Amino acid sequence: MTAGLVIAAPASGSGKTLVTLGLLAALAARGVRVAAAKVGPDYIDPAFHQAACGRPSLTLDSWAMRPATLAAQAAALAQSGDLIVCEGVMGLFDGADVAPGERNGSTAEVAALTGWPVVLVVDCRGMAGSAAAVVAGFAAARPGVRVAGVLFNRVGGDKHRRMIARALAELCPGVVPLGYLPRAEALAIPSRHLGLVQACEHPELPRLIADAARLVADHVDLDAFVGLACAGGLAAEAAPVPAPPLGQRIAVARDAAFAFAYPGVLDGWRAAGAELSLFSPLAGQGPDESCDAVYLPGGYPELHAGRLAAGGVFAGLCAAAARGAAVVGECGGYMVLGRSLADADGNIHPMAGLLPVDTSFQARRLHLGYRRARLLADGPLGAAGQRFRGHEFHYASVVAEDGPALFACAEAGGATLPDCGCRAGNVVGSFLHLIDMA
Repeated sequence: MTAGLVIAAPASGSGKTLVTLGLLAALAARGVRVAAAKVGPDYIDPAFHQAACGRPSLTLDSWAMRPATLAAQAAALAQSGDLIVCEGVMGLFDGADVAPGERNGSTAEVAALTGWPVVLVVDCRGMAGSAAAVVAGFAAARPGVRVAGVLFNRVGGDKHRRMIARALAELCPGVVPLGYLPRAEALAIPSRHLGLVQACEHPELPRLIADAARLVADHVDLDAFVGLACAGGLAAEAAPVPAPPLGQRIAVARDAAFAFAYPGVLDGWRAAGAELSLFSPLAGQGPDESCDAVYLPGGYPELHAGRLAAGGVFAGLCAAAARGAAVVGECGGYMVLGRSLADADGNIHPMAGLLPVDTSFQARRLHLGYRRARLLADGPLGAAGQRFRGHEFHYASVVAEDGPALFACAEAGGATLPDCGCRAGNVVGSFLHLIDMA
């Protein structure tokens, strides 16, 4: 199996995304066929990965994915490249709030399951020798998770670097120091309410990636980095379908307003024999008239609500629904299927009106976390009782949901949540991003 490495950190904000982009681009520039992955339910970072290495980045989620799905994703990565670089999520050991012994989706868990060594990215601002103590603590924290190398980020200068290096040699000689990255505050990825701005919207993405690659090439021992990679421990299995195809010919919305689709789900539909066609609502395009299903993934429709409302694209959605096509919306797609969407300024925009739902961004409230979901009735997603695992991450508020709910819902640890989503015959939607069946 292809060798891999996991890029992790003690905490969010340590710089692991920028470091990962720099590594991917620098390795690709050397001619390495590098494949990228992301731990957890993130759908933004993988698009940046793809821009850096030229290959789709896949999601590895040990909580939301069945073991066979996780193994199949790892096998697909092995076929895509000769070296896998997998970016972690949050801090190395951070995961869902579940009972002891249950999978929690942490970076450490994915590293243990795949057998890939960890390279820790440590933000050195405000500490010197203590940075080495952090590495030593993480390296000894859990059997089966091997911290093989470290990249010290935001190093202040030569003296700072020497102090860190001496402490690492004394406290943790078994971890390889791969590089000392200087402070580069100009290298930052802009953010908004759901984290990073999408790769397709970044105004200077090629320059950002080129600068990150240069920073890594100048300050990281890439030969030593590649030398730490190990083949994974997950056996390649036949790829299960993460979710049943919605139809034989599925029209998938794809543009800056609808960009949050998991490649593994789309690839699963293709593997099951479905034909996928892409359309851009922002460009005034409707779904292919021959489709028997329409999928509206998440994104940022609230930023484009006026344009969507004025673009005439809802006629195509309504026509597809009227002829019996399955129409499924997730998160942003769900809001577009509703009656109205109020933007952050309180302006109310009419939406497709296929579901009796009204949403608003004027009164923002964070909804975040893994979700267990069970279908309450037969429909496009399967038979009543079918279970899924997914993720919820949005600030929109529901003003009204007047139709029957789509899912019975619970947190990752099993605590019951209110029923969610809405259904109206062959049109269904919810704020959940479905990742796999359960």
